[in-house]
Amino acid sequence: MSNVKVMDHPLIKHKITMLRMESTGTNEFRKLVEEIAMLMGYEALSDLETKNIEIKTPIEETIQPVIDGRKPAVVPILRAGLGMVGGVLALIPNAKVGHIGMYRDEETHIPHSYYCKLPPFIEERLIIVVDPMLATGGSLIDAVDEIKRQGGKRIKCMCIIAAPEGVAAFTEKHPDVQLYIGSVDRCLNKDAYICPGLGDAGDRIFGTK
Repeated sequence: MSNVKVMDHPLIKHKITMLRMESTGTNEFRKLVEEIAMLMGYEALSDLETKNIEIKTPIEETIQPVIDGRKPAVVPILRAGLGMVGGVLALIPNAKVGHIGMYRDEETHIPHSYYCKLPPFIEERLIIVVDPMLATGGSLIDAVDEIKRQGGKRIKCMCIIAAPEGVAAFTEKHPDVQLYIGSVDRCLNKDAYICPGLGDAGDRIFGTK
């Protein structure tokens, strides 16, 4: 799938292994999620547009590139997506931040939206949607649906762990959106959890299990 990029950097692989460990505590888990998001963001932001400006170094005047256009928008899917925001902002500190709130029905596994707040001029921004887990794909599909309804055009999504079922569902619905994944796992179990996965990312980030 041309719009799917699975990370192959050894540092990302190593840190995801640390995430998976049941013995990894909340503080370390939170730091790892942020670090992985920064490493993935470096790849996802590799095609940012630039323009040349004139500057003066201690040696001479010169023409050099800077980022052009509206500041990108980072949009986490609440609540687990919040854990990835800091990693992306470490790369682009002036980015705007939106929020999309969703929860999954434990019986039907269907996502339900309860909140959406996006930065102004969303149609002119590169939008990076972040969520650590891509399981069935329902939440990410609905989030991108809402962003498009509000005018978003240039959208990328970053997920640390994904199930093949979720990747297939998302790419079928949004073939125009680039999807960056840290690891594609084996499958979903009967409760729609990713296997081998890493458990509930939100609970492990916020220590609420």
